[in-house]
Amino acid sequence: MKNLILLSLCASFLFSGCRTSQSNSAAPPKRASVIAFGSCSDQKRPQPLWDDIVAQKPDVWIWLGDNIYGDSENMDTLTAKYARQKANPVYGQLRQSASVIGIWDDHDYGVNDGGKEYPRRRESQQLMLDFLDEPANSPLRSQEGAYSSHVYGPVGQRVKVILLDGRYFRDPLKKEGKVNVPDPSGDILGEAQWQWLEQQLTNSDADVHIIGCGIQFIPEEHPYEKWANFPTARQRLMNLLGKTKPKGAILISGDRHIAEISRESVPGLGYDLFDITSSGLTHVSKPHDEPNRHRVGNMITKLNYGLITINWQQKPLTATVRINGDEQATYLTQEIRF
Repeated sequence: MKNLILLSLCASFLFSGCRTSQSNSAAPPKRASVIAFGSCSDQKRPQPLWDDIVAQKPDVWIWLGDNIYGDSENMDTLTAKYARQKANPVYGQLRQSASVIGIWDDHDYGVNDGGKEYPRRRESQQLMLDFLDEPANSPLRSQEGAYSSHVYGPVGQRVKVILLDGRYFRDPLKKEGKVNVPDPSGDILGEAQWQWLEQQLTNSDADVHIIGCGIQFIPEEHPYEKWANFPTARQRLMNLLGKTKPKGAILISGDRHIAEISRESVPGLGYDLFDITSSGLTHVSKPHDEPNRHRVGNMITKLNYGLITINWQQKPLTATVRINGDEQATYLTQEIRF
């Protein structure tokens, strides 16, 4: 009888330790080899990319913010807009076939360029968790901030997706006139989230770490929202990665209505760090030039989504990153070696 109880407890522990913190109508995949992601989906506009995304058969779909264009302090308004997005029938196919997880940016948070000053952030967080089919008893329901971690696959082929909340605790943007300027004294994550992130990275047994946030991590020169608006926080993140040395780290971001790949060398990390920006799913900027000394390849101004394929059979481990578009188009390809 003691052995039976012990086996039951062990099985329960193993199950709880390997499940994702999100759930949807599909069971979490045993292994995540194909991860798709995107951002900036206006619920009122045509959404031509879902059939392309479904055709890739991703194990995981990651929302990276502006999942709707809510821009309201009225929770009924946000609820209706989420419902319209969720009712898209082809997106519904993706919900059935993949694990759907995500984080917000500003328009789905409720206010353009908003941070901790947004007065309805607690209520808005619950609506986003509803949209992501987070269970009513999930710990994320009682947590301040929408950050989360999701683990897929067994040891040796394990992926950890870490989604950072760049809104709930973020200090207001510093401006000169209407232009954003760096604020070395400002923070993005808040101390509780920083401590949580360090715990997620320290001695992690994952082989690949995908770290997502609504705004870009690496680019520094453009005048829009980015981690570089808070240079102390940006450097703290890079220092933390160099200190904890996670295997196979890849950054993913959205927001910009463009797609691009940026690269930076982080002391102590041992491999190049890439920031893969995919935006947007329903609308993009007009073609233009924009400085980014970290950019690898071209800047894309066509509807797009990101795709990460982990090459588990290759030693050392590699990942193939693509920026894809409508009608099975591929605009950028980057091989990442860890």
